[in-house]
Amino acid sequence: MTGISRFGRRFLQMVFVLWAVATILFFLFRLAPGSPLAAYIEPTFTQEQQESILRRFGLDRPVHVQYGIYLLNLLKGDLGDSFHLSGSVASIVRDVFPYTIALTLVSLIIAYIIGVLAGAFLAWRRGSVFEGITIPLVLTTRAAPEFWLGMILLAFFSFKLGWFPAGGALSPGAEFPNNFARFFSFDFLRHLFLPGLTLAIYLHGLPLLLMLSNMLEIMQDDFVTMAEMKGLSTWTILVRHAARNALLPVVTAFALGVGYSIGGNVVVETVFSWPGLGRVLVRAVASSDYPLAQGAFFVIAVVMIFMNFIADLLYSSLDPRVSSGDAKH
Repeated sequence: MTGISRFGRRFLQMVFVLWAVATILFFLFRLAPGSPLAAYIEPTFTQEQQESILRRFGLDRPVHVQYGIYLLNLLKGDLGDSFHLSGSVASIVRDVFPYTIALTLVSLIIAYIIGVLAGAFLAWRRGSVFEGITIPLVLTTRAAPEFWLGMILLAFFSFKLGWFPAGGALSPGAEFPNNFARFFSFDFLRHLFLPGLTLAIYLHGLPLLLMLSNMLEIMQDDFVTMAEMKGLSTWTILVRHAARNALLPVVTAFALGVGYSIGGNVVVETVFSWPGLGRVLVRAVASSDYPLAQGAFFVIAVVMIFMNFIADLLYSSLDPRVSSGDAKH
């Protein structure tokens, strides 16, 4: 019963945060100086034409009425119509979202596999020369701007060696029978390599440092000492005892990383001309396409809030002390 009540409480909190984000986005664009349609309406338009456009997008009604319609449309999955691109915002987001998901998941999986393995190895070789070289290198890549990493990889692997494309997700004219064939084609994977590697290099520092810190702490616990006294091998102690217990924060960090990476892919998608949600968001803001920018912001917020919710549930499931309210060691 406690688990159900905890789930319900977290779910209601998630719904409240989503409502708050949607409300802020609604008023943010409408309270900005000037008309939301300033970039859409030409100076040569007559007053009747301007009023017709305002009616078309529902901007001729009072703000509180617009707000009510906006919330009802969100519940139906209607994000409005783009000012500059043909079609609804929902269809535009639906078309580009798989590209963002592919980039995010590939880079996170690579980053966390490398980070977890390297973190566990560094904990085992604590104080070695390898650790002295690796930790500063990891901190450097973590602190380096994403666009800088991307430009270096582009300059070397694309412009100098010509191994990988400089941008985009597919070669011009490439056609595929379905999305499965598209996203698992060699052409798509070649285009995905450089942006995915850029994000993986930037992201791998967090799981590595988390794993290292957790391993060093857990290896001081009594159960590890007991395993050593039983004569178990170093590999068994490292993998079956220390690493398994150190993975809990890393697993929850991965769930959080999915949400934050989707929101933070804007720079990488722009550098590599990747046709994802981040690039659409940048173009929408630059062209004052408020419905599209508002919709893209909202979708990113939904993913981030939902992954926070999933991370909280994972932590509760993997560590029963959290569910019972006893988190003391």
